[in-house]
Amino acid sequence: MDVQQTLLKEIQDSKMWYARVKDDNTYKRDLGKRIELINWVLENMKNPDTNICALIENKMNEIIDEINKKDSILEADPLDSEVRILDWILYVVCSHE
Repeated sequence: MDVQQTLLKEIQDSKMWYARVKDDNTYKRDLGKRIELINWVLENMKNPDTNICALIENKMNEIIDEINKKDSILEADPLDSEVRILDWILYVVCSHE
């Protein structure tokens, strides 16, 4: 399975679980963010001139900077989830390079 197929499968699985979760909670928020970030990566992968690994790393660094500006763990938690999701995406996309 290539990288795009892996990411598309993850979107499909995440959408399935997102639809099954009835309450708005952290898990559902993270699933929505996972879908959003994977779609963002797939869109950027369409441009062959884009260094996708560097782009993902830059986005992670921007989010980490935002986390460092937060005053509480509760404010930083959604951003921390984004970094963890991007870390997984970075591994999937860039481990072959």
